[in-house]
Amino acid sequence: MKQKIHATPTTRLQRDLLPRIVDLVRADGLAAGDRVTELGLTERLQVSRTPVRAALAHLAALGVLRQRATGGYELARVPAAGEDLGVAVDSAADDRLSLVIARDRMDGSLPTEVSEADLMRRYGVSRPMIQRILGQLAEVALVERKPGHGWIFQPTLVDRAARQESYRFRLLIEPAALLEPGFRLDPAWIADMRRRHRGFLDEPWRETKSIALFETNAAFHEGLAAASGNRYFAAAVQQQNRLRRFSNYDWVYGHRRVVVSCSEHLEILDRLEAGDHAIAAALLRRHLERASDLVRPAREVAA
Repeated sequence: MKQKIHATPTTRLQRDLLPRIVDLVRADGLAAGDRVTELGLTERLQVSRTPVRAALAHLAALGVLRQRATGGYELARVPAAGEDLGVAVDSAADDRLSLVIARDRMDGSLPTEVSEADLMRRYGVSRPMIQRILGQLAEVALVERKPGHGWIFQPTLVDRAARQESYRFRLLIEPAALLEPGFRLDPAWIADMRRRHRGFLDEPWRETKSIALFETNAAFHEGLAAASGNRYFAAAVQQQNRLRRFSNYDWVYGHRRVVVSCSEHLEILDRLEAGDHAIAAALLRRHLERASDLVRPAREVAA
């Protein structure tokens, strides 16, 4: 009889973390009995503890991890290549609804404070779906549960002037982060970034991929800032990504711009791996300048 899997990740971010965690396990050459820490994964994957905790619980239910007597997890076995991790879920419907919510927030038709019942009536969907979407948006700090009842949307970049200010700020700090004396990239993070970017280059483009595209872009820029070893660079880029999310979720520039953006990211990684940090910083500055040129009054391009 097939074993029932408990603690199945319910949000796209939690599900997306599973293959990334397994990739890190393989890249680090871990063996059965080696410790796998929640804190270590949150730092390397540049996400909060909540989705990592859910992903680890799911891997434990699959027998990939086991709980240690002293707390936490250790590796029980390395998953086979191509192994089904038990979350083959079609999230296209969730992503479509997230896109609609993002558009409604950007044009002001969706108020700052909402209830689950309000959203259910507005979009004609079930409570579990709304709760799943709100949980996903909460993981990336787009919404926050109000004390007692309801949800509140967090500030985002709406007007053109604010988006231009954001780019000017990023142009000051992001290239500089690559020149910090303690800059160091984790090889496993580089491999993960290459895999995710090549996926966008190789696979057909669909509108529902726009959310995953922004999250990959955000992980790239936050990862570079974190690699600087300077906590203030990392915090600044994380804040910018939180503000940019809704304006970037609705991608309007087509697959050609996806190819340009991903190719530029990969070129920056090539230079950093070669030790050419000054050239990488110049490429990153050019990358941000080109993205800034595409800003429209109601839309922004992911960079």
